Amino acid sequence: MSNASLPDKPALEGLEAKWGPVWEELGTYRFDRQAAVDAGPDSVYAIDTPPPTASGSLHIGHVFSYTHMDLAARFQRMRGKNLFYPMGWDDNGLPTERRVQNYYGVRCDPALPYEPDFTPPFEGGDNASGKAADQVPISRRNFIELCERLTVEDEKQFEDLWRTLGLSVDWSQTYRTIGDEAQRVAQRAFLRNLARGEAYRADAPTLWDVTFRTAVAQAELEDKEMPGAFHRVSFHAPDGSTVDIETTRPELIPACVALVAHPDDPRYQPLFGTTVRTPLFGVEVPVVAHHLAQQDKGSGIAMVCTFGDVTDVVWWRELDLPMRPILGKDGRILAEAPQGIEGAAAEVYAELAGKTVFSAKARVVELLRESGDLIGEPRAITHPVKFFEKGDKPLEIVTTRQWYIANGARDEALNARLLERGREVEFHPDFMRVRYENWVGGLSGDWLISRQRFFGVPIPVWYRLDENGEPTGDPIVPSEDMLPVDPASMPAPGFDESQRGQANGFAGEVDIMDTWATSSLTPQIAGKWEDDPELFGLVFPYDLRSQGQDIIRTWLFSTVLRAELEHGTVPWKHAGISGFIVDPDRKKMSKSKGNVVTPAAMLDEHGSDAVRYWAASSRLGTDAAFDPQNPKQMKIGRRLAIKVLNAAKFVYSFEAPAGAASGTDAVTEPLDIDMLATLGEVVATATRAYEEYDHARALEVTEQFFWTFTDDYLELVKERAYGSQGADGQASAVAALQLAIDVFVRLLAPVLPFACEEVWSWTHAGSGATASVHRAPWPTVAELGVDAQHGGLLPLVSEALIGIRRAKTDAKASQKTPVTRAVIAGPALLEHAAADLAAVGRIASLSFTPADEVAVVEIELGELPEA
Repeated sequence: MSNASLPDKPALEGLEAKWGPVWEELGTYRFDRQAAVDAGPDSVYAIDTPPPTASGSLHIGHVFSYTHMDLAARFQRMRGKNLFYPMGWDDNGLPTERRVQNYYGVRCDPALPYEPDFTPPFEGGDNASGKAADQVPISRRNFIELCERLTVEDEKQFEDLWRTLGLSVDWSQTYRTIGDEAQRVAQRAFLRNLARGEAYRADAPTLWDVTFRTAVAQAELEDKEMPGAFHRVSFHAPDGSTVDIETTRPELIPACVALVAHPDDPRYQPLFGTTVRTPLFGVEVPVVAHHLAQQDKGSGIAMVCTFGDVTDVVWWRELDLPMRPILGKDGRILAEAPQGIEGAAAEVYAELAGKTVFSAKARVVELLRESGDLIGEPRAITHPVKFFEKGDKPLEIVTTRQWYIANGARDEALNARLLERGREVEFHPDFMRVRYENWVGGLSGDWLISRQRFFGVPIPVWYRLDENGEPTGDPIVPSEDMLPVDPASMPAPGFDESQRGQANGFAGEVDIMDTWATSSLTPQIAGKWEDDPELFGLVFPYDLRSQGQDIIRTWLFSTVLRAELEHGTVPWKHAGISGFIVDPDRKKMSKSKGNVVTPAAMLDEHGSDAVRYWAASSRLGTDAAFDPQNPKQMKIGRRLAIKVLNAAKFVYSFEAPAGAASGTDAVTEPLDIDMLATLGEVVATATRAYEEYDHARALEVTEQFFWTFTDDYLELVKERAYGSQGADGQASAVAALQLAIDVFVRLLAPVLPFACEEVWSWTHAGSGATASVHRAPWPTVAELGVDAQHGGLLPLVSEALIGIRRAKTDAKASQKTPVTRAVIAGPALLEHAAADLAAVGRIASLSFTPADEVAVVEIELGELPEA
């Protein structure tokens, strides 16, 4: 190459803005569908990309895990695979609704009419309020329009950040989980679940978020340690004795349906089969036995209420107990007293009606104290309380009618198949499989998929109404060619809109699907299942699912479930599971903890290659600590990227003598051969590591030898590369240096895509298929042309060079100081590099003496010539 093609001063700044548009214009990362059709599905490497939630901003944890995925993608592309690498946006669901409420200062009221020219009171900023009382109520349609508007804006910002980071996704393959295509896939899958009996509607105790007024699935729960208190309360036996229980929820005494103790507990065995009366309300309830009762907890006997927690649900179901609910969907005590509370007890209950559980608890404790049924004072504790993972208040359990999809909790055959599918997927790291298996083994109920919200995929059913306007018979379903449908705004097949809500007419389902009910179908959505059978056949099952460990129980499990129910197969062959980003105190970064770091400023400060290096330095499944005040790894990554630019410019500035052999044929010197042999070992190790999804190992071994190459080898041979030892020696050095840089740039390209593309362009601009390093073939050992086994010469010479440098430093002399004479002890192999050592050390007379270890045994320094 001509030295004129090299930049005067290469720099990292501006490379993202330079190369991003070029990659897009050239289609560097575009999926070549025709090539895939011609070569067959085995030529394709398909990635099931996590669609980030479009509800605000990305954080450093996203950068961490998405970079891991991109490293695998870039490696496979350079290995010759045709990458199907889409990007989706998870834009429906509660997080989006909450962001819209807070951003615009509105809340949805489905009873209100649509306002065509509605203008929200706020457009972000500090004026919008997160309190429902301060938010302007608007119609469902107006609210959905605002959701659409804000998610589109957020998605543009997300795409800009992903492009800046250098994600090599195909931006022509994007989708939205609220888009028509995604809705069609989600509704089609639901209808087929329904037809096969896998989807059903039932009344059941439901985990309920009182803030969002919606049901919550088991997979969305989060335990939080909360302050509470044990209250010791007396129940009254017919003989006048008392039975004391301890409870953290005395406000639920009017919902009590039984007392339960362990069948082996001798204290309560005489009471089994008898009854007691509840304090304050005098309701007669049975004393029963169940193995889940804990003899060593509290007094060993517990109050069963409908419902205080999930154990109450188990007891209620397995012991066939009556229902006595007192909580409404707003989290307040119902106005109507449950059955059995009469007379004076009803007056006591009336004091509680309409109160929050907090206020009701306070009043019940006062009444218990007055009646003498409170024994001692409440004992303060801290205990785990279940929350919706995106909610702010403890969950309650309310009986509601919801839609479910079978998930193996009540079907042993399905459960066994799901466990087997988990064994068919290769988890990276493998120990993450246990989390999947534990989740499948611990399922306690089918998947609740309906949500009482607004911005989501509608559940595609209607209900016939009888002559009294009540739902009757089986749901009405659309044909698949009608999809997507919105039963809340479209009439049922065979009806017109005037019959909505009328006797002998219809009612549309107003609930929407849980966001995971759509996201669990990302392979089908991106692959255009049923809409484009050719594409789906090329990409499904996918090769890789890349994701965080915290959504194994939700996204990973639900995707395996839907693939099993619909296709009878795994959705992908490999699952790459990233660890968490934790703060310096080893706490997971999350918005709720207020310790989230947003990536935009880091990308601006350190550059994308440096940020990617930080992410690539951590293995899959391993948590990484990040301190924004001391981003050490990013500084190391930036230094490496700059060194790649500068070393490559220096190497490419050398020119081989005219008429000399080129490439591997020119490499004749032992030190050059040894360096390339060592590099071959690096290529083999890095390749094997990437094949095993161990990008951190690949980076580690490459980076380590790169610094040996620049700090030692380059210094050793540069005089020869300038021609100090004749044409053959010069040709050998130049060829070896440039072969090595070419390999290093490709080895580091997945991690440092911008710096490596810049270097590649200096020598490969306009060279067709390999114009981009990211389309260039992954390096192989064979291309280095070194047949001989690595002989270990380079490490010996490096040790000798360190000894020479140390001797000059100890003498307080400049490294440019000439050496009149030096004697180096070491293995005989060392003498093969005598000329290079003498040149770099400025040694006039160099001799060797046999030894097992390398050491400078004699050295005589000359004097620097005067300037």
